[in-house]
Amino acid sequence: MSIFDLDGKTALITGSSRGIGRAIAEAMARAGAQVVIASRKQAACDAVAAGIRAGGGKAVAIACHVGDKAQLQGLVEKTHDAFGGIDILVNNVGANPTLGPLSALSDDAFDRVMTSNVKSAFWLSNLVLPEMAARKDGAVIFIASIAALRASAGINAYGAAKAALMQLARGLAAEWGASNIRVNCIAPGLIKTDFARALWDDAARARQRIAETPLGRLGEPGDIAGAAILLASQAGSFITGQTIVIDGGVTIAG
Repeated sequence: MSIFDLDGKTALITGSSRGIGRAIAEAMARAGAQVVIASRKQAACDAVAAGIRAGGGKAVAIACHVGDKAQLQGLVEKTHDAFGGIDILVNNVGANPTLGPLSALSDDAFDRVMTSNVKSAFWLSNLVLPEMAARKDGAVIFIASIAALRASAGINAYGAAKAALMQLARGLAAEWGASNIRVNCIAPGLIKTDFARALWDDAARARQRIAETPLGRLGEPGDIAGAAILLASQAGSFITGQTIVIDGGVTIAG
């Protein structure tokens, strides 16, 4: 058996109807996990789950708005109904509802950034961690961003939220480590997803980012999935409280 094998594990991945979340869900299914596709729109979740099942994997689709704590509770309960316990939790949902300087950010926009990126992950993790502790095994992964590591014009509230996720991972890792639960972050650079389209769809901006990137290209959603498999599997059994940066080298060269 491969140390990257996830056979028999249940993985709940939020924001997994597209982009990075979808790539992680599909990769985990290929590694043997039974996966829960969770996002706001049921039809989009259904399509991804159907594709996984068509490829021989196990998947269910559960619509959920992560900003609603009651819906998160329902998501956990429905996952239990479908597959039993949750072994792997990937908090992938993120949002940046506005672009611009912090001085122009409304209270409502700031609250939405923090709820979608931080509070939702905090709520869902606390719903799932006790059952992992009871089994003395589990892995929680937060999808952060390199925006947490440096100032980025127009998205600094988003960066602050992702920085909070990194610290949340460290805190939870320390608190739950005795129960053999690993909690880590992945910090992607610019990945070609719909979420980040405004940052890469402009040809001039894309050329500039590629020129700044030692590996000479933009990231793809699948580039993040391998690290998620590492952190969720036996291969990552001694990694906790860490942030793995996956950015093609931008943060070490810029």
